[in-house]
Amino acid sequence: MRNASSPGESQLLRSVTNALKILAMLGSRPTIRVSDVSAHLGVAKATAHRLLATLEHEKFVEKDRIDRSYRAGRMLVDVGLAAVGDLDVRRKAKEAMRRLAQETGETVNLLLLEGPRTRVVDGVESEQTVKVSSRVGVLLPANVTSGGKVLLATLPPEEVRALFPHGLPGVTAQTMTDWDTFEAELREIRRCGYASNFAESDDSVHGVAVPVYDRRHRPVAALAVATPAHRLPPSRVRTVAEELRRGANSITQTLV
Repeated sequence: MRNASSPGESQLLRSVTNALKILAMLGSRPTIRVSDVSAHLGVAKATAHRLLATLEHEKFVEKDRIDRSYRAGRMLVDVGLAAVGDLDVRRKAKEAMRRLAQETGETVNLLLLEGPRTRVVDGVESEQTVKVSSRVGVLLPANVTSGGKVLLATLPPEEVRALFPHGLPGVTAQTMTDWDTFEAELREIRRCGYASNFAESDDSVHGVAVPVYDRRHRPVAALAVATPAHRLPPSRVRTVAEELRRGANSITQTLV
């Protein structure tokens, strides 16, 4: 005959279940707050805070020290990537990313396209005091990041439209949400081979990105530089794009 669970065991199971539900929340949104967790789980804010603190301690979530929100941590991203097997481009891009971070003095990120969104799957942070932190695991609308735009530009226009049936989402006042304007930008990206982002995902961040192709010329990722806005004026974009292109080409040579 099966013994009933003790009160302590029941509480432990509830905590584990709630922790898993928190991790599942991060699969559908880039950040969550204590109030979000409290409402979603139907628990007190103090309980939600304890659960998040435990997950933070184990590196499954990371806390933003400025706005106090939580995002996917390094451990959660690593577990997710391991579940789908060895992500070859992530492993082989690392050395090129380190080199680019040194050459540009800025944070370098590797992004993948996930439907209408992009996810940062790896990053090497700038060594400068004022820098953009690498937000590994963060998921953002593809139309607001340089990496997302450069990957969308590799798709046929009708496929891009199909990814956003409800229109282009806006994140900041600078986000491009008009379809005609956005499609004109994608045409320009296809022509020049790189994309830029001027405060479209974050008011204080600018970025440049190029696609990474495999040896069959299939786009597999985007290589991007993220900088504080004041360090990337339009006049610097082409220079950074050329540095990124060399890095992307070196990654391509390592891919089967």
